[in-house]
Amino acid sequence: MKKNKVIVIYSGGMDSFTVLHKALQEGLEVFPLTFNYGQRHVKEIESARAVCETLKLDHQLVDISTIIPLLQGSSLTSDIDVPEGHYAEQSMQATVVPNRNMIMLSLAIAYAVSKGADTVYFGAHAGDHAIYPDCRPEFVEKMNEVAKIANYQAVKITTPYLNQDKSQILADGLKMGLDYSQSWTCYNGREKSCGKCGSCIERLEAFAKNSVIDPLAYEQH
Repeated sequence: MKKNKVIVIYSGGMDSFTVLHKALQEGLEVFPLTFNYGQRHVKEIESARAVCETLKLDHQLVDISTIIPLLQGSSLTSDIDVPEGHYAEQSMQATVVPNRNMIMLSLAIAYAVSKGADTVYFGAHAGDHAIYPDCRPEFVEKMNEVAKIANYQAVKITTPYLNQDKSQILADGLKMGLDYSQSWTCYNGREKSCGKCGSCIERLEAFAKNSVIDPLAYEQH
């Protein structure tokens, strides 16, 4: 029986790592798509590449870093310190990259059309709603409307964890037996995770809520 083709936007972080394996467990033919947009946490790209090599997946790593001059003002793409603290804090707005997910989804939709895939998997989740406008349900809804009419072939955007937080995503991944040492979350691309940025704090909270020890090494915990 022929498998349905899907594109998975795969950053290398724990959310998209879980989404990738969820799609695989659903028996789909998965084409992971990773973007280098000049993010300082380039280690997530290395994680994505390693996982795809192990799984023998047709991994597309696309370098769009030349658009960095258009995406200034974020601590992930500009020479601005990554703020410390929880995602709920206003300071974390400094990590918003202008229009990032619209850009990535547009390219993923184009890739889906070219591959004859009918769906793009996207790892937006409820924990991101407070800070990231392009992770909110209304954004996904509108992008889905556009994805249906932008090409002769309609494409659907699927967000399996849109209304769940990171602890719930982790719980699902643990049920699948996933090894989260194969993912990278920290916004600082150093040897160890910092343990202080919003991304690290949310990850650590998710592991604590699931009574599991995070396999990654941290500078401070």
